[in-house]
Amino acid sequence: MLAGAAVVVVAIVVAAFVVLRGGSGQAPASASSGGDAEVLVNKYLQAWASDSDVAASLTDDPAAARTAFRAVAQGFAPAKPVATLTQLKSDSALARVKWNLSPGRVWSYDVTLPLKHDDQGWHVHFSPAVIHPELGPGDRLEVRAGAGTTVTDRDGKVLDPKAAPLVLPKVQQLRTSSQAWSVVRVSATDGEQTLYQEGKVEAKPQQVSLSSKAQAAAQAAVDSAGAPALLVAIQPSTGDILAVAAAGTGQDNPLTGQYAPGSTFKIATAAAVLEAGVADADTVLPCPATVQLGQRTIPNDDQFSLAPLPLHSAFAHSCNTTFAQLASQLPKDALANAASQFGLNADFDIPGVSTEAGKVVAAGSDAEQVESAIGQGTVQASPFGLALMAATVASGKAVTPQLVRGQETSVTTGYDAPPSGVVTALRSMMREVVTGGTAKGLASSGKVYGKTGTAQFGNGAQANGWFAGYRDDVAFSLLVLGTNSSKPAVSASAAFLSRL
Repeated sequence: MLAGAAVVVVAIVVAAFVVLRGGSGQAPASASSGGDAEVLVNKYLQAWASDSDVAASLTDDPAAARTAFRAVAQGFAPAKPVATLTQLKSDSALARVKWNLSPGRVWSYDVTLPLKHDDQGWHVHFSPAVIHPELGPGDRLEVRAGAGTTVTDRDGKVLDPKAAPLVLPKVQQLRTSSQAWSVVRVSATDGEQTLYQEGKVEAKPQQVSLSSKAQAAAQAAVDSAGAPALLVAIQPSTGDILAVAAAGTGQDNPLTGQYAPGSTFKIATAAAVLEAGVADADTVLPCPATVQLGQRTIPNDDQFSLAPLPLHSAFAHSCNTTFAQLASQLPKDALANAASQFGLNADFDIPGVSTEAGKVVAAGSDAEQVESAIGQGTVQASPFGLALMAATVASGKAVTPQLVRGQETSVTTGYDAPPSGVVTALRSMMREVVTGGTAKGLASSGKVYGKTGTAQFGNGAQANGWFAGYRDDVAFSLLVLGTNSSKPAVSASAAFLSRL
């Protein structure tokens, strides 16, 4: 992380304990006379870098030392200190500490290690100054590069990198173009003190579009999902990325991970149907349990069937068979073109973050066409892409995602939103999903618009659950992995909205 000039926060607590190995009845060797005291001081200094547990075992407070050494190792990784004994006195040792923080960034200083002896042997008496002479209780260290790495949210509130770990590290790396860097001591009582500096370092923080409140709500929602979950929220009116959160997902990334969107893709399918004039929102259509289209059998979820119903109701109840039959009447590129109108084939260069909205291409066969209609087959989208889709419906125009204030997004592949009449129809249909369709679990969450989805993956034995939609000026998508139902995604969406 230091190579990328991220903020490094280090808990400052280190002590050392040196054991005298003299025989029974012998007087202890004085520190100034060397002997075992010198050996064990060197052992302590070497262990500081090589094995923190060994170093902790040599202290007069192993538990506190172990915690401190591990915090240092985590915060400074992969950098390790090289500490060498330079002088041994009767009651103290002097050491030279050198940190190779990253290529070209070396921080060196001297520390004094107070020495004491008791019936168990020699000790290095603890104080925060054994790490650096200017450090006091509760202080921490930060390594800053370029213009500094402090990041604030849209309202100027300082963001802890741990609050948005999928976004902030790369934002901080944006500020490493300058060769200037510094190490500062941060104290809760005394503010900041620069301990070391090379070049000019600006302290002005970097502001991003994230909302601390939305980010906290998003993280709480995915944490409560009961399975690995991903969430992205975007402000439709501005394109501001409001929140990015994940829980229990390992390498899955809500900004770039590609998944079958399932029935959330019916937003695009419905737009293609409406634009082609194959049906309008009130056209009454069949919704059988299954439908055979060429060599492909399309079932409804749990093979439910409904009497013929208007398109808007087929959308609300997520009738796969209805939409597959409609898609079979469309040109092979109709669904890809419709997906592009919601940004799923768009490409952006967003300073501070990498994104991949999705990929939807023209169907190569009738089977691919009907699979694509229900968000399966070759159709792929990320939670970011579906949040962008929802934001496009909410705004009625193309949305350009933004993150870092003062650094505009470059649109590599842009898009145009569907015609206003289509967007108006989609809004009504997405509202019905909540008021009387598959997302009734959000009926008490305010005026929510959206679409649920269940998408098979792998060998088809399991499925992921989706919800993509918006309320007021917050559009979002939420993916819960391996739940075989969209209900957990709906529940987690309710948890997200309740905290906004």
